[in-house]
Amino acid sequence: MSHIIILEIGIAVLLVASVGLLANRLRFSVIPFFIIIGMLLGNEEYPTFVANLLAQTNNSALTDSFNTIWSFFTFTESKPFIEFMGRLGVLFLLFYLGLEFSVGRLIKSGKSIVTGGTLYVIINFVSGLLIGWLMDLPFKELMVLCGLMTSSSTVIVAKVLTDLKRTANPETEVIMGMIMFDDLFIAMHISFLSGLILAGGTSFGAVLGTSLLALGFILAFLLLGRKLVPFIDRILQEKTSELFILIIFSLLFVIAGFSETIHVAEAIGALMAGLVFADSKYIKKIEALIIPYKDFFGAMFFFSFGLSIDIYSLTGAVGWAALAAVVTVFGNIASGYFAAHFSNLKPKTSFDIGLTLSARGEFSIIMANIGKAGGLLPVVQSFVVVYVLILSVVSPLLTKESRNIWYGLFGKEKTASKPKKTLENLEAKVVEGSD
Repeated sequence: MSHIIILEIGIAVLLVASVGLLANRLRFSVIPFFIIIGMLLGNEEYPTFVANLLAQTNNSALTDSFNTIWSFFTFTESKPFIEFMGRLGVLFLLFYLGLEFSVGRLIKSGKSIVTGGTLYVIINFVSGLLIGWLMDLPFKELMVLCGLMTSSSTVIVAKVLTDLKRTANPETEVIMGMIMFDDLFIAMHISFLSGLILAGGTSFGAVLGTSLLALGFILAFLLLGRKLVPFIDRILQEKTSELFILIIFSLLFVIAGFSETIHVAEAIGALMAGLVFADSKYIKKIEALIIPYKDFFGAMFFFSFGLSIDIYSLTGAVGWAALAAVVTVFGNIASGYFAAHFSNLKPKTSFDIGLTLSARGEFSIIMANIGKAGGLLPVVQSFVVVYVLILSVVSPLLTKESRNIWYGLFGKEKTASKPKKTLENLEAKVVEGSD
């Protein structure tokens, strides 16, 4: 059946493009659409109502024809390759995030963003502890849950701010600063999860050792990466487009692959590679090169995640995920209030900050995949699907109406009206001037 792999991949890409067009038409985030279409088509058994209809026809030829057609939409032959494209999507997403990230920018953002970001991480992490405790999860599953509930979606947040034309607003700098702080924390947490889950550490010393190794790997890139930039720039200087892309990709894959060999998630390796290239004088050229790959393989990442989910296994996690989504929204509004206060912004911007940061997406899925690779309870996968779907849809809608929600709860600010200029006032000013 290998001859149909290309056809199946073509169908997959066509479906992803189609739901992407639908999402743009409806002005929704594309991420939940990519996941949902994957879930709907990932099961080899077609929907029950279709099976019942075919059974009633008693037409074996029709049933065989439908089975043949349906086989193209279950991606049985191409699923391993689609999963690999999803892995590439993680690398390109995190590499591009590293290109946009700057430790210097975070430091320049000031104490207010660091303070707000710290409170954001603490509030959301504690929320994860609360939900995990209520669900009675073991320690490993609990740590994954805390991580995925703490990680905001940089992809969705950036798109929402752009679509709503809020990139020039004063609170946007605070939002992006808090996201940068959160991403840095998530990188550390993923390194901890790698030591706890992927390395198979059974003792506290083994987990601590692997986690410290991962932390050292991250810090080495943060501290020493800039010194490699002049050398990299010399390699890239005056190279053809073919050699330019080969050099970039080879370094990206080698760094990500090496990180995986020392039990640091390959996604973190890709992020570190992006941090190194962020200071290159060819940064604009690298970004322009990476964006198409990030968009294409990123879409396949969310689609392949949907393919891995059994839609019938989600029912047990719906209630917990909905509760977690509500807790996340209220917790983020609280963190938004503190961030606005420390940044000397108006109180009404707290809703803008908190509701924007409530979106969940790529990092939550990455951590759920770490749990899956480590053989953790399937409820984590089911939980993250519903949780991400809810917040990736609800958060942009709430962000769009954030000011109206604020005004509905607290009313509009009363502004002193300027006195109207009258003829008598003008005449009085003329008389005073003549005196």
